[in-house]
Amino acid sequence: MRKNLLKCIFALVFLILGTSSLFAQGVTTASITGVVTDSNNETLPGANVIAVHGPSGSRYGATTRNDGRFTIPGMRVGGPYTITVSYVGFQSQVYDNIDLQLGQIFRLDATMYDEGVDLAGVEIVAQRSNILNDERAGSATNISNEQINALPTISRSIFDFTRLTPQASGNGFAGTDSRFNNLTIDGSIFNNSFGLSSTPAGQTNSTPISLDAIQEIQVNLSPYDVTQGGFTGAGINAITRSGDNEFRGSVFYNNRNNSYVGDNARGNAVITDQFDVNQYGFRLGGPIVKNKLFFFINAESERRSDPNSQFIAAPGEGANVTRVLRSDYQQLSQYMLENYGYETGAFENYSLRTQSDKLLAKIDYNISRNHKLSVRYNQLISLRDVPASNSSSFQNRRDNLFSLNAQATNYIINNDIYSGIAELNSTFGSRFSNRLLVGYTANRDYRGSTGGIFPLVDILQEGRNYLSFGYEPFSPNNRLDTDTWQVQNNFTAYLDNHTITGGVNFESFEFTNGFTPQFYGQYTFNSLQDFYAASDQYLAGTPQNVPLRRYQLTYSALEGGAIPFAVTKAYQIGAYVQDEYSPTRNLKLTGGVRIDVPFFDNTALNNPEVEQLNFQNPSRNNISLSTSQLPEPAVMFSPRLGFNWDVIGDRSIQLRGGTGVFTGRPAFVWISNQVGNNGILTGSIFEDNVNTARYPFSPDVTANIPANATTPSQYAINATEREFKWPQNWRSNIAVDAQLPGGFVGTLEYIYTQNLNNVIYYDANLNTPVGNLVGPDNRPYYASTTGSAANNERRINNNINNAYVLGNYGDGFAHNITAQIQKQFTRNLFFSAAYNYSVAKDLVSLGSTASSSYNGGRTITDNNNLPLSISDNEQRHRAIASISYRKEYSNGATQVSAFWEARNLGRRTYTYNGDVNRDGIAGNSLIFVPTPEQLQEMTFLPITAGDFTYTEAMQRTTFDQYIQADPYLRTIRGQYAERNGGINPFVARMDFTLVQEFFINIGDKRNTLQFRADVINFGNLLSNTWGVARVPNNTSMITISSISPEGVPVYQMQRTNNVLRTDIFRDSATLNDVWQLQLGVRYIFN
Repeated sequence: MRKNLLKCIFALVFLILGTSSLFAQGVTTASITGVVTDSNNETLPGANVIAVHGPSGSRYGATTRNDGRFTIPGMRVGGPYTITVSYVGFQSQVYDNIDLQLGQIFRLDATMYDEGVDLAGVEIVAQRSNILNDERAGSATNISNEQINALPTISRSIFDFTRLTPQASGNGFAGTDSRFNNLTIDGSIFNNSFGLSSTPAGQTNSTPISLDAIQEIQVNLSPYDVTQGGFTGAGINAITRSGDNEFRGSVFYNNRNNSYVGDNARGNAVITDQFDVNQYGFRLGGPIVKNKLFFFINAESERRSDPNSQFIAAPGEGANVTRVLRSDYQQLSQYMLENYGYETGAFENYSLRTQSDKLLAKIDYNISRNHKLSVRYNQLISLRDVPASNSSSFQNRRDNLFSLNAQATNYIINNDIYSGIAELNSTFGSRFSNRLLVGYTANRDYRGSTGGIFPLVDILQEGRNYLSFGYEPFSPNNRLDTDTWQVQNNFTAYLDNHTITGGVNFESFEFTNGFTPQFYGQYTFNSLQDFYAASDQYLAGTPQNVPLRRYQLTYSALEGGAIPFAVTKAYQIGAYVQDEYSPTRNLKLTGGVRIDVPFFDNTALNNPEVEQLNFQNPSRNNISLSTSQLPEPAVMFSPRLGFNWDVIGDRSIQLRGGTGVFTGRPAFVWISNQVGNNGILTGSIFEDNVNTARYPFSPDVTANIPANATTPSQYAINATEREFKWPQNWRSNIAVDAQLPGGFVGTLEYIYTQNLNNVIYYDANLNTPVGNLVGPDNRPYYASTTGSAANNERRINNNINNAYVLGNYGDGFAHNITAQIQKQFTRNLFFSAAYNYSVAKDLVSLGSTASSSYNGGRTITDNNNLPLSISDNEQRHRAIASISYRKEYSNGATQVSAFWEARNLGRRTYTYNGDVNRDGIAGNSLIFVPTPEQLQEMTFLPITAGDFTYTEAMQRTTFDQYIQADPYLRTIRGQYAERNGGINPFVARMDFTLVQEFFINIGDKRNTLQFRADVINFGNLLSNTWGVARVPNNTSMITISSISPEGVPVYQMQRTNNVLRTDIFRDSATLNDVWQLQLGVRYIFN
């Protein structure tokens, strides 16, 4: 009832105020503002300001208000623009070659002179810097089209350019999870909102949009403009190209393969399997009606081929020959084809595909000088062949010397995107403007199979996997459909020295998620002979009586056997208002507040059995849970205040900053986990050491579903705290920008982020510990368990495996200190360099499922009580530099560009190997680092390897040597290790691009033939010792092998290749440690 009432209220607000999207979707345009005065510095109301975009002829205009101020909003990004200021009785002022960047509010203050004044010697200057201007308060990075075209990339991904942001760490920013970013393309939401990966189409390793379609990119960390939101990490806004009055376009082809890859990383051989990548595409834009209507179209494809595996069947030569006999799998394939019509495909020496096809079409319509309409559609069709999962097997189905799987057992992951957006920018006189945006995006992520539907069959030999065929166990009904609607309307009034903006917004998400592992059944036979025996009995129609090592099946418990899809519907509606106030010419204040209210449809089903049970929260208070209770609507306030102060008055030094609250979205998979994991959607069979008399072998995947399908007696559930709130943080910054000698601009900036509502899981079914260890490490430990529901003292309720509850916490923060210097010398030369120092702390970095999120914690006690520690998203030290130089001559041009980065390569966490405290999670317990005296109190179990025994004394000595060799561990002796406590060594790498162009004159048009080489980790091409990372050898070097009845632990050191090692780091030898080359050719026509 309450939710229905809320929906009615929100719908009424929607109709009254005009429409809008969930958080204001990203910035898509630029603006010009300024003051017009006469030579006596008196303001001139009523002056005309006309801006003309040269390439398209698009015209924008405004009239100065009573105080001489003017604003022209909603302008095309790019240029060049010609701006003309006119006033009766004064000479017109013309400003040429003005380019506008994404999100920029270009400042142009014009001084008018009487018609009789000689202007010879009077310099007409318009402000050029997008850094030294009064609209800049928070932290932002703009990446121009020139930088996109020039700087190195082989993936052709937007994130190859967002790394120009000093606070970047991978795809994350300022110490936050990359899933808390908000990526928009032309204002449309382009995130992976469900959160299985941090970027859309991440599962197929595809880029969601062609780089040829991108005009400009902006990364915002702390925009105090309340119309921007939807993130607690970064707002990444990209806009696409548009057509103009000239037909322009290009076609290109890129290639890279294993021949273009280095093979030596500081003396270590890097073996690269054969692969081949081909990228090709085109773009074309031009007029439909000159000065009025324009089009742009872009298409791009990528085809990649990789080997399935380096392992082959016997007989053969080399270290990659498995124990699998080629005759065995050939006989099996023939048997399956003849008897079942089932084609297994190859077991070795075949390729895996990765492919994507992108399309974008855009129309720009200059309805009039006051109204501009833009409509864009784009789509991505992508797929990737993926080897079968090794999970639910006996020591892996593939990628080892013991087993091979059939090609038909692999699966195909598909990531498809269909997106449309329409934006209307309007001005009404010189005092009012409006921006309306409407969009829809459909994401279709699903799995297919390279073979037909058939139960999975694992065949063992000597107790471990030997051959596998059938349907991949985690692919049946594995589907995720995401539908996102967004609408946004902003209305702005320009009132002398106040600019008032108000808006309302609405966005809806609908997710349909299917995940039914072993839905087609999984037979595990002890041998090939057993499989043939069971199959022959089935074919003969005789009773079956063959041993099975294991049988697994998941089946629907819904009426009629309906496929159990989990449907999650989320909405957010909000309103915001802000005032940009300029009390003086050199001070600007921006203050505003937005209110967002997220809520959910009640699509979760109720399990009445759960409501009768008692659970505990981390404070050990009794609580009750409901599988049907989704979070209640929550009012989220986001007040913000920013300022910009021109200290001297000539824009040579500016002080800027602000503070505000930012509200993001959760990864909706965390909510969907509750909808899909309630104990009543599916039943399952999991039995070891049974017989085909009980579960007969059959190609019919429904053959062993119980006649009366019931829910399981033992299951895991997910729940969400009723007061759960969407992620929110409070971020502040203070910065100084200064004009330096030689035209450089220097910046010193500090950003502080305080978590307000972060996200965490706890297990409400975890019982209390039964005691504490005795000795230097005296952590609590839990009861030993057999794992059965009837004898599991670790659980509060024996029939519940785990009860994962999603909640909030407020601990956690991040500091970022940045020093940066940059210069745009000319259109042909730019340079930037920066260093960022960061400290970020939180409790845990969540995964894509409830179990992986909970199990991913690192703790001293248990994962219900996680200590505040260094975040996985922290990048403690990072230095970057980028430079590009272009030299043009009579019949061609040469351009060289480089991006350099030096950073510590992540952090390391020291944990015990195994489940030492018996909380049901392996590898989550932080080690205790003993002093030399405490080390003598520890008991070690001798290790025998062949004829050699590592005694207790030898292990004690090795552990001491390891601690002393580690620069982190030796500083914390007598303490517990901290999650991510160790800083890994620095690695410095440089990417390089060389472009050679040849001009071809056709009539009065200059076309260009371009050859391009991109080299990743270019330094390694010059010396095999450069660009090579140092990585930890083993961060789980010790385990607790047993605990005595008195609580005394017995330790044992872990061996690497039967050797106890004390060296902390080793040289990495992966593809990232060697150079990679991509070659390309492009033809550009005008």
